[in-house]
Amino acid sequence: MVAAQQRPARRGHIVLPFPHFGPKPWAMRRYQNRHRLLAISLAILAGFVDSLGFLKLDGMFVSFMSGNSTRIAVGSATSVHGSLFAGALIAAFVVGVMAGTLAASGGGRWRKPAVLALVCAILLLACLAEWLVAVPGLVTLLMAAAMGAANAVFQRDNEVSVGVTYMTGTLVKVGQHLAFAITGGPRFAWLPYLLLWSGLIVGAIAGALVYPLLELKALWIAVAGALSLLLWSARMGPLPATP
Repeated sequence: MVAAQQRPARRGHIVLPFPHFGPKPWAMRRYQNRHRLLAISLAILAGFVDSLGFLKLDGMFVSFMSGNSTRIAVGSATSVHGSLFAGALIAAFVVGVMAGTLAASGGGRWRKPAVLALVCAILLLACLAEWLVAVPGLVTLLMAAAMGAANAVFQRDNEVSVGVTYMTGTLVKVGQHLAFAITGGPRFAWLPYLLLWSGLIVGAIAGALVYPLLELKALWIAVAGALSLLLWSARMGPLPATP
């Protein structure tokens, strides 16, 4: 058997020393435009809800668990308050991920609407808790659970393919694909990831603007947004059948 010859690099292009690290057709790049728009819209919703939670909790998060993890660590070594509740937020987020995963599994080819229905229901519970139940922290714990569940909307092979509430990995992909672009790879593969990050920023700005006016009553806006995304995903129809 003749060994396969390595294809020579095109003139003017830099050869990466590890070609298997180059761009691959995964995550945001594999989705159709309508699914990309759904992901960006979901990131806007996540940014909105996280902004409300951040302002209510004075610096803790309902979707960004890396920040809460740092809060726990700092609180265990210093006198910074709030570390115990940051742990409760992380637990609520994980429970939300579990519930979202179960909803996706039960939804089958309709898993996106199934998960979004769960997100909408949890956010509605948070609104009702804010209105009817005087239990400190309950509303923000429900917000964290909803954000955990939202990450189960986009899955491939039973793994989360697009994280819509945390953006560190997304920004890593922006940097990677920019590097690939200047070394001869696809020129705009970084753009979907930048738009996803921008969606979260836009949502967070909107949340910060309405919080002084409505405080956590602004969660009703989030419920309306989640319901809109649910109806949109249902209109897209079921996922293709797998053999």
